[in-house]
Amino acid sequence: MPGFFFSHNSVTEVNGKEDCKLAEGKVHKKKQKAFGTDLKSYLKCVVPHIESGIKISSSRNVMLSAEEVIQWSQSLEKLLASQSGQGVFREFLKSEFSEENIEFWLACEDYKKTKPDHLHCKAERIYKEFVQSDAIKQINIDYQMREATAKKAQDPTHTSFDEAQKTVYILMERDSYPRFLKSKSYLNLLNQLQTNTSK
Repeated sequence: MPGFFFSHNSVTEVNGKEDCKLAEGKVHKKKQKAFGTDLKSYLKCVVPHIESGIKISSSRNVMLSAEEVIQWSQSLEKLLASQSGQGVFREFLKSEFSEENIEFWLACEDYKKTKPDHLHCKAERIYKEFVQSDAIKQINIDYQMREATAKKAQDPTHTSFDEAQKTVYILMERDSYPRFLKSKSYLNLLNQLQTNTSK
């Protein structure tokens, strides 16, 4: 839908578009950095370790403990509350070709913290990337929800994507999350950490 979000032209809107492009450039750089961190995290999960924990590469050194990894099995909420958990779960979803779910969920979490003057820009980006019918990372929602989300994104508020986010969360919780807990990547990581702790 060309011009979907920009029905009226104004000088502030043009500046808004430029701000949006600048913001997207920053987001792109962050994504590249995040991807590298996620990949390192995943590789650290798969490769055996001598240490009593696994260091996750980030601005601060985080030691991943067996207790934390066990907590991930209590609920999807606890898994997603952990930065390391998000990284490992995202890599698992990539292996299943469904990483758009966690990426959309994380984009929605970020969107909720957005300043009001940047909502329009972020809503457009999320809509184009995940919601519209020909989106590159299209999420699995029905036609009615897609249409309802499109309308809400036209006049964005902090709750514009809440329903779609909830649907994707439930989909991950019922479908991907149980498989993740039985996956080799999760069980090997847990086993490795437990072995290192008992040494």
